[in-house]
Amino acid sequence: MSSTSEFISVAQRSRVASRGLALATRSAKDATLQAMADALLARSGEILAANDDDVTRAEEGGTPANIIDRLRLTEGRLADMAQGLRDVAGLADPVGEVVRGGVLANGLELRQVRVPFGVVGMIYEARPNVTADAAGICLKSGNAVLLRGSSSARSSNAAIVAVLRDAVEASGLAPDVIQLVPGDTHDSVKTLMRARGLVDVLIPRGGAGLIQSVVNESTVPVIETGVGNCHVYVDAAADLEKALSIVLNSKTHRTSVCNAAESLLVHESAAAEFLPRVVAALQDAGVVLHGDDAFSEHDDVVPATEDDWATEYLSLDIAARVVPDLEAALEHIHTWSSGHTDAIVTEDQGAARRFVAEVDSAAVLVNASTRFTDGGEFGFGAEIGISTQKLHARGPMGLPEMTSTKYVVIGDGHVR
Repeated sequence: MSSTSEFISVAQRSRVASRGLALATRSAKDATLQAMADALLARSGEILAANDDDVTRAEEGGTPANIIDRLRLTEGRLADMAQGLRDVAGLADPVGEVVRGGVLANGLELRQVRVPFGVVGMIYEARPNVTADAAGICLKSGNAVLLRGSSSARSSNAAIVAVLRDAVEASGLAPDVIQLVPGDTHDSVKTLMRARGLVDVLIPRGGAGLIQSVVNESTVPVIETGVGNCHVYVDAAADLEKALSIVLNSKTHRTSVCNAAESLLVHESAAAEFLPRVVAALQDAGVVLHGDDAFSEHDDVVPATEDDWATEYLSLDIAARVVPDLEAALEHIHTWSSGHTDAIVTEDQGAARRFVAEVDSAAVLVNASTRFTDGGEFGFGAEIGISTQKLHARGPMGLPEMTSTKYVVIGDGHVR
């Protein structure tokens, strides 16, 4: 069987399975999610063994440490994956929710209700935890999912999918609601991207190159998830203790994630007091600063280039700049932000309101770490991604964002 025909067979089975899943009750889906969580823990040994193969292969290939961190699974991370599935089981089922409705003047009953997309394609890099997150959110929202992870995680993803499919089947649902895209070459990705009519929507998660490739080449509708060139701006009216804590958490809490801060902007009136403190604190945490002239006056700060302002490091690096005023900070963010998450630290409510109004990002935070832009932190359960586009969904995508709507019209012999 050719790779294309094999994919078509898999996609057709997904479509058939999606029709049955769309009719499943909430109790059936929730019981399945609990069974999936139990199975991840019960069969952790085989998943971790498969992951060890992936990690060893990555280390032998010279893969950067931050990518290996994304790839690596532990008992703790498996427990988090299982808890994510349980959290989704505890959330309200979006399918069938009435968005709006009522009785029209002519007596017709009109309702707009949430319905599944049908078949969702996921293209993602490195992180095998996405496999469980995506499977769980798609199942709860009534969607079959076709998963195409990176070749670096192929053993981990195959093991996770095998475990989840067994749990789904044992729970009485069709196992084909969760499937891996066959093949691990770029041709298999292209086949998925061009499967319009078989796949209803694609969601890419990964670096800028992957996302742009999917957006530019796909004939299947795409929900674009974002690269995270996130900024923290320390205003003239900032509480510097808050600012120091927020900058450190935003940058160092976990570096390999899209909501980690990659750029620091400091108002010049706060610079004399704040720069020595923040430079020392970041360097003590192992962070390399790529700074402008003001930051470069401090020891071991690397002079910044234009490329640094645009870089999503995903490592212990941060670009840093002193700006003359809020206007300059906003201009820098407009120029370089990826539209994911940007934060201001200030006690000036006027400055905060202007920042919130003018920064055109999916999430804008005031006196809080950029690390809070997360479906779990927002109370959505395990997210499927953070959208930086403006159509259909924006920001962390939970269950409601994984549905479309349709209109249900009920009459009594009405004609027009």
